[in-house]
Amino acid sequence: MKNSPRQQAIPAKNPNDGAPSFPMRINKYLAFKGYATRRGADELIERRTVTINGRLAVLGDKVTEKDVVEVRKNKGSAGAGARGGVYDQKYVYFACNKPRGVPVLDTRKGTKGFINTLVQAIPKEAKSLFPVGSLDPEASGLIIFTNDRRIIDRLENPRHAHVKQYHVETIGPLRANFKEKLEAGVSVNGDEPISCRVQLQSPTSCYISIIDTKNRIRGICSLFGAEIANLTRTSISNIQLGKVESGGFRKIEGDELKLFLSNLGL
Repeated sequence: MKNSPRQQAIPAKNPNDGAPSFPMRINKYLAFKGYATRRGADELIERRTVTINGRLAVLGDKVTEKDVVEVRKNKGSAGAGARGGVYDQKYVYFACNKPRGVPVLDTRKGTKGFINTLVQAIPKEAKSLFPVGSLDPEASGLIIFTNDRRIIDRLENPRHAHVKQYHVETIGPLRANFKEKLEAGVSVNGDEPISCRVQLQSPTSCYISIIDTKNRIRGICSLFGAEIANLTRTSISNIQLGKVESGGFRKIEGDELKLFLSNLGL
């Protein structure tokens, strides 16, 4: 970005961001503003790129509504806006079709199987990919792989609502009131009712669009007597699995990526 300043000020309060509680730890504040995860914010602080009222921030610092927090841009990095930015690496995003029977492990423990094969096939710049959006081993379908840790919280935190769609095939016919019951709202273990939309395809198959970060679709279906034979996630927010073959992937870019990041508030 030409003629951009070397520092970008972060407003202490944004009316669109909810109601933060101050004083707030600096790493939590940077995560709240969408700059990085808390761990990523700690790394920015350790690299001496964060200032509070003109002085270098240190780990454990707290900020108030009146403090001015700034993140210094790294040399050669892209311009950082009021929400988010690129620091040491280029962010990349891929839509992948996880095969049935393959587990997606916790990102902190590493990945195995088809995921290693996938990463080896992706350009060198994307070797630090990790999966976002878990699926149980027997489910298949869309997993997003990226090196952008900002989107973990935006997709997996219950505070953020994003629709995911699944294609469900059942062992026996769906009950006559299956669609009606799910769309009326489903409560699991006393939690808040989960919002669902159902598109019936046949007596034993349907598409279910759901806002749920805990991947409870099997349990939800079983509440109404539907035993799942095959479960495939077909979309996350505006990202569609489309015609990606099992074990394959495609790059998310252009207008699709812009809309996706916009939906996440980035």
